[in-house]
Amino acid sequence: MTNSNLNSRLNQAKQAFIASTPAEVHEEMFRTIRELQQSGLASGQPVGSKVKDFSLKNVLGQNISLYEELAKGPVVLTFYRGAWCPYCNLQLRTYEEMLPEIHALGGQLLAISAQTPDHSLSQVEKEQLSFQVLSDTNGLLAARFNLLYDVPDSLRELYLSFGIDLAEYNATDRWMLPVPATFMIDESAVIRSAYVNPDFMQRLEPEDILRELRQL
Repeated sequence: MTNSNLNSRLNQAKQAFIASTPAEVHEEMFRTIRELQQSGLASGQPVGSKVKDFSLKNVLGQNISLYEELAKGPVVLTFYRGAWCPYCNLQLRTYEEMLPEIHALGGQLLAISAQTPDHSLSQVEKEQLSFQVLSDTNGLLAARFNLLYDVPDSLRELYLSFGIDLAEYNATDRWMLPVPATFMIDESAVIRSAYVNPDFMQRLEPEDILRELRQL
């Protein structure tokens, strides 16, 4: 049984970030998180709604269809920010650790970001991921799931100061990101549970995913 305690690991990464950056840097990030939480925007597609089919390219440029994956079993669909985000990498590595348990319960795991397939391929190789990592060009699917938001100018300057250029990662002039989210989709394409959190330093625990899959 996987016992990763993902959010404990994420909190350690958060504390290390706070300790290693000037107060104005992490305070700006936390302010942006609070504003997104309070706005109610990007709150995700609701539980009980049916997901329309979509097809996105994986790291090899192959089209992966949601409904084809659902034909194999329920799908764990997770939206993340990109390979440049250490919290996302920690999440995806942890989900890779529990992949055998997801498969044992008949589930499939799809991870989606707005970054290009080339950046996703580098991430897959570096993190040794064996599930499908898909590219949501221009964030169109994230918008459909009501997760997409525009990065504020203040945060854009901050990211650029760290050498993170979202226009380059995502191959689009628009600076946008999805709120990190994980949806459990049953074989009839209905969302059975949803975890949507503007605080990108927190993610859905693996044990919660496995518990939902067992219920399906």
